[in-house]
Amino acid sequence: MSSNVTICETSADVLALVKKFRMRKEKNIAAIVLKIDKPTLTIVLDEEHEDITIEDLQDELPAQQPRYIILSYVQKHDDGRTSFPLMFIYVTPQGCNPEQQMMYAGSKLEAVKNLGLTKVIELRSLEDLTEETVLDKLKLFK
Repeated sequence: MSSNVTICETSADVLALVKKFRMRKEKNIAAIVLKIDKPTLTIVLDEEHEDITIEDLQDELPAQQPRYIILSYVQKHDDGRTSFPLMFIYVTPQGCNPEQQMMYAGSKLEAVKNLGLTKVIELRSLEDLTEETVLDKLKLFK
C-alpha cells in the first residue's frame, strides 16, 4: 500500500501570486521562479520576471540548482490566433546536489496540483530551456 508523501508545502504567498499571475493582462512572456526553502521545507518565490525572453530567463537561473518555473508564454498560431499558455517547468541541471534533487522531485506533483497547472515540462539541463523546446512541448498538450 503506497501513499503520497508531501515533502514540501507551497507557501500561501506563492499560491496567491500564481492566482494573480493567471489573471494578468499583459501580452508578453513572464515567469515566476520558485525555489525550496530548505529550513522550512516550503516552496517560495525566488524571482519574478516580466517581459523576458526564454534565453534571458535561462541566463537568470542558477546553473547548479533545481528550480520550478511558472511561465506565461505568448504562442502565435498558424491561423493568426495568439494564446497565452501557462506552464510549469521543472529544471534539474546536471551536477545538482542529490538531496536537493530529491526534495524538488518529491515535491513537484504536489506543487503542480496545488497551483492548478496542467502543462508540465521537465528539463534536465538549462540549455534545454529554449524557445524551440517550449514550442515543441506545447504541441504535446493540444
